[in-house]
Amino acid sequence: MKFTRKANANWKGTGMEGKGTISTQSTTLNNTQLSFKTRFEDGSVGTNPEELIAAAHSGCYTMQLSFLLNEAGYVAENLDTEARLTFEDGTITKIHLELNAVVPGLAEDKFQELAAKAKAICPVSKVLNAEITLTATLS
Repeated sequence: MKFTRKANANWKGTGMEGKGTISTQSTTLNNTQLSFKTRFEDGSVGTNPEELIAAAHSGCYTMQLSFLLNEAGYVAENLDTEARLTFEDGTITKIHLELNAVVPGLAEDKFQELAAKAKAICPVSKVLNAEITLTATLS
């Protein structure tokens, strides 16, 4: 399977005082505000590249794990993944995935194996050049 997805960013002005928007092909994001404040300060309405990467990573990882669970004969009752991205001195240095899962009948060792495999083969994990860590909790 091969496909292309796209997003568009528009910016006007300087890095600190300027403002921009970001839109996605699906229009889930449609001229969503992007600014210095939404990227480097808390409390502003809008998004930022780091938040979008974290969202993409948590979504991709969770879907990948679901596929692996299905291949192994399990169906997740619930998979909840938070991606915490660390930005330091102009670099994304780390993404920590925090997974909480409810998968009936799944043994802890098999769960850890599949959770780690999903982290390794998730397309977003593979494209990022950052340390990616995982905490997986089976409830």
